[in-house]
Amino acid sequence: MRRAYIFNNIQSDSESVLKCYVSLDRYLIVADCVTARDLQTNSCYVVDCKAAMFHLCQKSTYRATIKCKHVVLNETLLKRNPMHRAWRRSFNAEHVCLESRALPLVHHVKYICDLPENHRFPMGKFPKVLESLLRDQVITDKQVWAPKIASKGLLGCVHTEEYLSNFIGGKISEKDQRRTGFPWSSGLVQRCRYETGGTVLAGEIALHRGLACSTAGGTHHAFPGYGAGFCLLNDLAVTAKHLMGESASKRKILIVDLDVHQGDGTAFIFKDEPNVFTFSVHCGKNFPLRKQQSDLDLSLEDGTEDKEYLSKVQEHLPWLLETFHPDLVLYDSGVDPHWEDELGRLRLTDEGLYQRDLYVLQTVIKKGIPVATVIGGGYSRDIDRLARRHSIIHRAASKVWREYGL
Repeated sequence: MRRAYIFNNIQSDSESVLKCYVSLDRYLIVADCVTARDLQTNSCYVVDCKAAMFHLCQKSTYRATIKCKHVVLNETLLKRNPMHRAWRRSFNAEHVCLESRALPLVHHVKYICDLPENHRFPMGKFPKVLESLLRDQVITDKQVWAPKIASKGLLGCVHTEEYLSNFIGGKISEKDQRRTGFPWSSGLVQRCRYETGGTVLAGEIALHRGLACSTAGGTHHAFPGYGAGFCLLNDLAVTAKHLMGESASKRKILIVDLDVHQGDGTAFIFKDEPNVFTFSVHCGKNFPLRKQQSDLDLSLEDGTEDKEYLSKVQEHLPWLLETFHPDLVLYDSGVDPHWEDELGRLRLTDEGLYQRDLYVLQTVIKKGIPVATVIGGGYSRDIDRLARRHSIIHRAASKVWREYGL
């Protein structure tokens, strides 16, 4: 696909090559190499100012957005960023929604797999998150992107060849299966690979649109050579490595992990990587027993409630954005800090989780930094109630999307 934005009054007989650069805070949208002859082919699309087919809308002193009626044609969409030079995006997607101007949501029907009866992991929550959002008309199905399965090559940027061969090929020992909490199956492998692909896709969309949310993800306990704690592939680490490595100058990525459990696998993977900053706010006396060293760890006491929790996040997040200057934020919005969660030990409410998510998204977006979200941990036998709780991040993101005119 190609969508070309030309901010000039174009004469139909003009043969000159045009270039247009419009600076929008951190972003630069570029359309170039357009001639009158192109207008007679399927190679470009030109907006005539006089026809009022676009307008530049200043939402506030720090953010500007372009809203433009467009025609989608059969080439690659072009967008340029002053920090990342030129890039041409081929999304890691089975289904894209480039025509939608609403919040992009990433979901796949294969985010689930069969588990033994009465298994502790609430696998059924993933489709119900989407159902909750559709039922409450928070989103429509026209906003839903579907990821490709994560290839072995993509996963190999984080995980070892031996581990991937054993995991994909079903050669995981009984001991290692107990450590993950899952019995191995081919369906489990497929689910984890689609989930990882979903987080990668959310990151890619966020770099293009500013904000995107997956209905899964946050498997932060997986290490390069083994899985643990219901996490078999580290989707956050794979996404960060992939998006960091594909740019001409390495992108800087901030991982904000507000799951109740420390993201020990993610912390370990990036302990010597200066372009990734890991920030974890977790319950100190909860799993994992042996913590890793994140770039910044905030260990909370059992029973921490809404006000104290939010104050800790507010105390540190703005400072991190100002000092680290990330090009992308990956946000793990785990709901297991909730007071009803079976594996959490904190005392947050639904409203507390909503205010937390709203604060993180607003603070990041105000800085002009793209953010991709995953749902993280959440454990309850009441799947419908849990799914609605997980949908809090998507409801907050929808509000932010509208507020900031993304």
